[in-house]
Amino acid sequence: MAPKKEDPKKSAKSSGGGKAKKKKWSKGKVKEKLSNLVLFDKITYDKMLADVPKLKLITPSIISEKLKCNGSLARKAVKELLSQKLIRPILTHKSQCVYTRASAGARAGACAPKHTQRPPVIYKLCDM
Repeated sequence: MAPKKEDPKKSAKSSGGGKAKKKKWSKGKVKEKLSNLVLFDKITYDKMLADVPKLKLITPSIISEKLKCNGSLARKAVKELLSQKLIRPILTHKSQCVYTRASAGARAGACAPKHTQRPPVIYKLCDM
């Protein structure tokens, strides 16, 4: 068998190519740092009293998101709304608490004294 002849085109391709580039990994998404309130100012406090009791689902995280305040301030806001009977608890747990708006009757009933006396029950005795 005769020796193989080297093709000049092939040798030019192989020497000029070099290594394949390494894959560049993405840096990942960078989340922007939030500048949340640490104390309520008058405007935000009034907004909390007006808007939050109208929500169907109330948690400290939702309050924190809507009012741009930190979590500890949102928990204090929940306690404030509970003391004023503007919201009522659905589920309370050590880590997460869920609340809902208080019904209009409950808010009105909180101010007015409740009628505690029951009407008398009259039993009719039948002779058999």
